[in-house]
Amino acid sequence: MEFLLEYGLFLAKSVTVVIAVIVIVSAIAVASQRNKRESSDGHIEVTTLNHKFEDWEDMLKFEILDEAEFKKDRKAKKKQEKQDRKKGSDETRKRLFVLDFDGDMSASDVEFLRHEISAVLTVAKPEDEVLLRLESPGGMVHSYGLASSQLQRIRRHGIPLTISIDRVAASGGYMMACIGSRILAAPFAVIGSIGVVAQLPNFNRLLKKHDVDIELHTAGAHKRTLTMVGENTEEGRQKFKEELEDTHVLFKEFVSENRPQLDIDQIATGEVWYGTRALDQKLIDEVRTSDDYLLSKRLDTDLYSVKYRQKRSLPERLGFAAETALNRGVSNLLGKLTQNRYWG
Repeated sequence: MEFLLEYGLFLAKSVTVVIAVIVIVSAIAVASQRNKRESSDGHIEVTTLNHKFEDWEDMLKFEILDEAEFKKDRKAKKKQEKQDRKKGSDETRKRLFVLDFDGDMSASDVEFLRHEISAVLTVAKPEDEVLLRLESPGGMVHSYGLASSQLQRIRRHGIPLTISIDRVAASGGYMMACIGSRILAAPFAVIGSIGVVAQLPNFNRLLKKHDVDIELHTAGAHKRTLTMVGENTEEGRQKFKEELEDTHVLFKEFVSENRPQLDIDQIATGEVWYGTRALDQKLIDEVRTSDDYLLSKRLDTDLYSVKYRQKRSLPERLGFAAETALNRGVSNLLGKLTQNRYWG
């Protein structure tokens, strides 16, 4: 029994070491390949969503209707399609381009979003529409600033931009959302968090306790405000807070510019609201899921999903899989520590 216990402990340690090595190697592979993304092979994939809805409709009708009713329905449908094609020669149907953005801390999806937007802008016209299905709890200011700038390209071309939030668009996520000419959100989607947060540990006292000296030399009065290893000063803390406040002011100005109907002082407190409450605060324009919105458009609009796909080597695929798992684990831990409230 003692042997089995020792063997089990040995096996657990071995598995832990192997997993740690895999994670480290994968992280190195990801880091080494990130700078090559721009030059790597990639392509745009376009999927006609109308066909997907039609296939689902046909499948259900085939099972629900009897044979005679099904044939009658098919005949009526073909007749209607013929009339639509004839009408289409004189009247062009509206097009809706569907994009997706799943944001992490560094808004890394922007590398794909930029290509997707560029592709759409080659063909989109003012009478068309772009729908962005957005999900993000926020992240780094400069990363989400770039992602927001990509969405502004759509608005500058005079093309309506609808933002749909099914789960969360907080902090940097809402910074992107507010650019939309229309914002939709599911009833319990998390919206808001118009605030800025920064934190870092300081190990100076621990290092002093172990007789470790730290030298930090700067050129410029505010080159470094707070540090993780040096001794922080009250002057440095004050400057850090000033920079944080200035970033918050810029955030509020950006949101106000894009959604002037908001009472910015009331909602820019770092709080979040669920979809129905966010509507009361004018953070969104309608409580509705992206699925329902697309379904309502399918009869009179051509729906196209646009995605940028990039070829990745095996080390990259393993690295990104490990990175995704790690990010999810950290997010889940942070969620538990913060009572499932989102932060940016």
